[in-house]
Amino acid sequence: MTLAESTSPTEVPELAPDGHRRRIALLVVSKYGTLIAMVIMIIIFSIAAPGGSFLQPQNLLAILSQSALTAIIAAGVTLVLVAGEFDLSIGYTASLAGVLVTGLMSHQGLPIPVAILLTILAGAAVGMANGLLVAKAGVNAVIATLGVGTMVVGLSFGYTAGQPIVSLPADFTAIALGRAVLGVPNLIWLMSIVLVILWVLLNRTPLGIRIQATGANSHAATLAGVRTDRAKISAFVIAGACAAIAGTLLSSQLGSGMVSSGDGYLLDALAAVFLGSATLRDGKFHIVGTLIGVLIVNIGFNGLGLIGTPTFFQFVFKGGILVFAVALATLARRYARS
Repeated sequence: MTLAESTSPTEVPELAPDGHRRRIALLVVSKYGTLIAMVIMIIIFSIAAPGGSFLQPQNLLAILSQSALTAIIAAGVTLVLVAGEFDLSIGYTASLAGVLVTGLMSHQGLPIPVAILLTILAGAAVGMANGLLVAKAGVNAVIATLGVGTMVVGLSFGYTAGQPIVSLPADFTAIALGRAVLGVPNLIWLMSIVLVILWVLLNRTPLGIRIQATGANSHAATLAGVRTDRAKISAFVIAGACAAIAGTLLSSQLGSGMVSSGDGYLLDALAAVFLGSATLRDGKFHIVGTLIGVLIVNIGFNGLGLIGTPTFFQFVFKGGILVFAVALATLARRYARS
C-alpha cells in the first residue's frame, strides 16, 4: 500500500452529524452554562416572587449593592489564583481593616481620608507578608496565608480587646450608605471602579501579563525572563489591598468595627471566583467571570429570601450551585474534547 493510499481521505473518520451537534452543545454548556443557570434563576424568581418584587428596580439595585463587597474581595483574590497561588487570609484582613479604620478615627482622631489610606496600606502589608512567605521562603500558600490570617485575627483582638468600635463620623458611614450619583448606591460605583481597574491591570498592563504567565507556567515564565516571585508578591499585595477596601466599606455600612465582621467573606469570595472560572473561559480565572459568579450567588440569596425559603437552605444553595456549576462545566469540556 502506497503512502497516498494510506492517507486517503476516504479512510479518515468523520464526525457524524449527531456527534457534531452534541459536541457543539457541550461546548456551549461549558462556556455559557453558568450564564444560562443565572437566566433560569431570574425567570423563576420573577415568577415566584410575590407581586413581581424580584424585578423591581429597587430590588435589582439591592442585589448589586449586596454584591459589591464580595466582588471587591473576590476580584483581588482572582489575581492570586491567576498567579497560581491561594489566599485564605482575605476575610481576616477585611476584619482587621474594619477595626483599624474605625479605631484610627475614633481612638486616634485621624481624618477620614488618612485613616482609610493607612488601612489600605495595612491590608497591602498583609498581602506583602503572604507574598514573601510564598514566593521567597517557598512556604505552601495555604499554610502561609492561613498562618498569616490567624496572626491578623490576633492583631484585631489585641487592638480592640474584643470590643466593637462605634461613634463614627457621619461622613464615614455615608460612604457606603449614600447615593451620590444618579441615585445609585455608592457601593455599586465603588465596586465598578475597583473591578474596571483590576480588569485593565490584569489584561492590559505588563504586570498583568507577568501574573498570567506565572500562573500558566511558572518555569517557562522564568526562562522567558519573568520575575515570577515579584509577580506573585504583587498579586498578594493587590488582594490584601482589596480586602482592606472591602473591610473599610463594611465598617462604613455597619457603622462600627468588629473583629470578625469580614471573616465570612472568604467562602463567598472563593465560591464566586471558582464559579466564575466556569464561565466564558475553559476553567480560567478572570475578573468578568468573578463578577458573574458573585451575581449568581447573590441573585440566589435574594430570590430565595423573597419567596420565603428558610435561611438554612440559602447556605445549602450557595454550596450546591458552586459544586453543580463547576462540575457541569468540567464534564461538558471533558466530553466535548473527547
